[in-house]
Amino acid sequence: MTTPSLPSGFGTIDPSTLELAHTPPGHVDLLCDKPNNHRGMDIYEEIVKLRQTGRRGAVATIVNVRGSIPSFETAKMLVRDDGSILGTIGGGCVEADVWRAAREVMEEEKPRTLTFDLNQNPKYDTGLVCGGTLDVFIEPILPPALLYLFGAGHVSAALYKTALSAGFDITVIDDRESYANRERFPQARDVIADDFDKAMSRLTLGEAAYIVIVTRGHRDDMRVLRWAVQTPARYIGMIGSKRKTITIFRELQKEGLQPELFNRVHAPIGLDIGAVTPEEIAVSITAELIAVRRKSERELPHMSWFHRPGRNQSSDAEEEVPTKRSNENT
Repeated sequence: MTTPSLPSGFGTIDPSTLELAHTPPGHVDLLCDKPNNHRGMDIYEEIVKLRQTGRRGAVATIVNVRGSIPSFETAKMLVRDDGSILGTIGGGCVEADVWRAAREVMEEEKPRTLTFDLNQNPKYDTGLVCGGTLDVFIEPILPPALLYLFGAGHVSAALYKTALSAGFDITVIDDRESYANRERFPQARDVIADDFDKAMSRLTLGEAAYIVIVTRGHRDDMRVLRWAVQTPARYIGMIGSKRKTITIFRELQKEGLQPELFNRVHAPIGLDIGAVTPEEIAVSITAELIAVRRKSERELPHMSWFHRPGRNQSSDAEEEVPTKRSNENT
């Protein structure tokens, strides 16, 4: 048997905890937990563990059965982001096809349903007396969306409320204890009152992280952005005018940061809905966070000048375009 090749970024597998499950020659071998190593390990408990550790997975469930199949309705299989599995939906070619699809579901973060006709497709003939049809529903298991708010002023306080209601786990960072405290952010995952550089040095961000920069000044915004663009965060947004944004980008590039690092920065931040007050701006930013989280494919009115298609940054760099938003967000 051959060890399956895993997609890039899916990590490594500890051979001591895995074994190769049998599949017909010429098909992908699946990596399964050894029974002696998990002793009644529950799929639901493993899902919780994956999410708590910031990992991804996909759960495949047989949701409909017609005729005879080598499994049963509601049977489940969990595919982890390292390619290993827990549980089974019957083995063989069906399971191998579901495993491949589960990897794609993790990447696309969208569920799908597969239908297998064991009677009509000769590749599913394993010599068993099975001639039924089954539908398998595959859904992604994603880590919590972790939102890091740098700055604890009025915009941040309003954004905390809207983003919390949208399902984000929030960490607030500010160097002022009078702003960064549990009284203002009672349901935050964490509240850090410390120098920004010290706080950032203690943070380890993954691909499920969202960074919003709403500090009280350009200097702090630049400090945070310098660090943020070098993380794998899924979203980076910074409040402020177009001129401020261009100035900060240029200063950081003079320090040696590559220009392409700023391509994913949303600045000005949020969707263009005419927001003026901190509460309205918070709704605008939350809407953009949701769009990125759900991988919205439709055209949206982003405020960010740098994300508007057809614009040439170099030719328009000196253009002075007033915005309704300033950096007065304390």
